[in-house]
Amino acid sequence: MTTFDDILEEAGKFGRCQKRIFALMCMVSMPWAGVYVGIVFQGFTPDHWCKDSAVVERRQGCGWSVANSRRLTVPVVNNSGELQPSTCEQYEVNWNTTSLTCDTEELDLSKVPTTACKEGWEYGDYEGRQSFVTEFDLVCADAWLVDMYQATLNIGFLVGSIAIGYLADRFGRKMSFLMSNLLNGIAGILVAVAPNYVSLLVFRTFYGFGVKGGWVAGYVLITEIVGVEYRRTVGVVYQMFFSVGILILPLLAYFITDWRWLQVVITAPYILFLSYYWLIPESPRWLLSQNRKAQAVEITEAMAKENKKTLSKNIETLTDDNADTTTASFMDLIRTPKMRKHTFILSYNWFTSAVVYQGLIMRLGILGGNVYIDFLISGLVEFPAAFLILFTIERIGRRIPFASANIVAGAACFITAFIPDSMFWFKTVVACIGRLGITMAFEMVVFVNTELYPTFVRNLGVSVCSTLCDIGGIVAPFLLYRLAVIWLELPLIIFGSLAFLAGGLVLLLPETRGVPLPDTIDDIEFPERAKEKLMLMNQQMANLLPNKDVSTNKDTATV
Repeated sequence: MTTFDDILEEAGKFGRCQKRIFALMCMVSMPWAGVYVGIVFQGFTPDHWCKDSAVVERRQGCGWSVANSRRLTVPVVNNSGELQPSTCEQYEVNWNTTSLTCDTEELDLSKVPTTACKEGWEYGDYEGRQSFVTEFDLVCADAWLVDMYQATLNIGFLVGSIAIGYLADRFGRKMSFLMSNLLNGIAGILVAVAPNYVSLLVFRTFYGFGVKGGWVAGYVLITEIVGVEYRRTVGVVYQMFFSVGILILPLLAYFITDWRWLQVVITAPYILFLSYYWLIPESPRWLLSQNRKAQAVEITEAMAKENKKTLSKNIETLTDDNADTTTASFMDLIRTPKMRKHTFILSYNWFTSAVVYQGLIMRLGILGGNVYIDFLISGLVEFPAAFLILFTIERIGRRIPFASANIVAGAACFITAFIPDSMFWFKTVVACIGRLGITMAFEMVVFVNTELYPTFVRNLGVSVCSTLCDIGGIVAPFLLYRLAVIWLELPLIIFGSLAFLAGGLVLLLPETRGVPLPDTIDDIEFPERAKEKLMLMNQQMANLLPNKDVSTNKDTATV
């Protein structure tokens, strides 16, 4: 029987057809950046203070500066050792019944009682930008609702990745991908026209439901149509295009100042992706697993034709080389000691990667600097991550680079927290090193996860562990925004602690470089038996092919 991998040897493992499909699918990663971290621009919170309509009227009549009128409205409070105008309290004075002249210099309001804002808020100069925070007044007691904007997205990610993952196995990669993009287009536009904040959160949840599920379906599709030796590379590069989206986002946000129009632009690519119905095929591997051999053969022949290859093997005997009759269950992930250890460590690393990565990006929106430049610089440092991974994993292995990336990220978070603001560029460089480290860790956890589970439970294992990524995404905004109110650098201490622990736990995992993918749980629990089995298979093949070195798969000279 001929397997699909055998056919790819002749049809082309990564020929013109696969490269075209791969290029198209990489485009899918770019708008996801806008969805995932667009809150930095769509939900920014400018300087704000309580509004008093009577004072605003006098300011206009007397030609006061904003600072002068603000002094009449809000008290000065101690904020982390620094005296600043309050953002959530105002003097309890009815200026409509109070004699107020244009000369305000001699007024002493220090003993006047204060109260919470009664007429809403005024916002400082924010360059004409409109965010949903300023539109819906999500400040002071309602500031936690900004966190919900990001949390609901990750709730959608959590449910959508599981649901669409099931649909991709049931109805196909291509169909699930297209349906996800249809949902993304509809939900994204609904987010842009949401009349109130409750509806915004509901539409945002549906948006998250489709976005991640569609991205994962695309990831699976491209890895299933290339040769085994190309899967890791296309997977890493596919993720790297998320970083391309990170670079494009601040440029879009700079020119598009209204958060609703920015949302429309972020959503537009998902509508364009519907044209992929005519541009990408269904996965032949999935078709074979569904016993739809005729369609699988037709697509494979079309791939070979586009690659300008000729198939000589008996393609009619094509079978599913990944078919498995063993039923996987969640208990398989925790029943035995080593499987349980792998599940815990990988789940924790998914959680940490999401919290630290998302937290570091969203932190740019509360630092008070030039968010566009800061965002662009931090995005640029993500690109070396992919190249470091590809350079090290086959030379050093997986475990050391994976652990080192987490530890470097943790150390950078700790150091950044204690660098004074006066050392701005040094603080920026260290923060960028942390961003590089956590990006590398985030990209590595994806394929390390696949190498530490046996075949029959591999997809389930990745799905279960990666749900902690979405839970981390739900937690991240609350950790960042609420702790930053206490001390701006406190979230970095939490992020550093999480990353350090993640790096230490990774060192407890086995090295998988040069190790065959496990087929059974026994291969995980008793790796010595797996090595013996591999040596026995190599010996048997050597007896059949005496002129072939099966351990290296290279021809050897005959004496």
